[in-house]
Amino acid sequence: MTKRTFVRAATDRDVSADVAETFSPRLAGVLALVFGAFVIFGAGFAAVAHDAAHDTRHAFVFPCH
Repeated sequence: MTKRTFVRAATDRDVSADVAETFSPRLAGVLALVFGAFVIFGAGFAAVAHDAAHDTRHAFVFPCH
């Protein structure tokens, strides 16, 4: 059985480094957009969730103030 050795020249680049350079900025941008949309819509629906919980507490005659 022969042992194979792989020698990489100094100019060769790692494939994972190429992938990281290609997708990291795009992935960061997409994640920022998703997080921003979640924050905006989450804040918009927080009032609805609060009102629903508030009305439920009143329906069960549970003090909330």
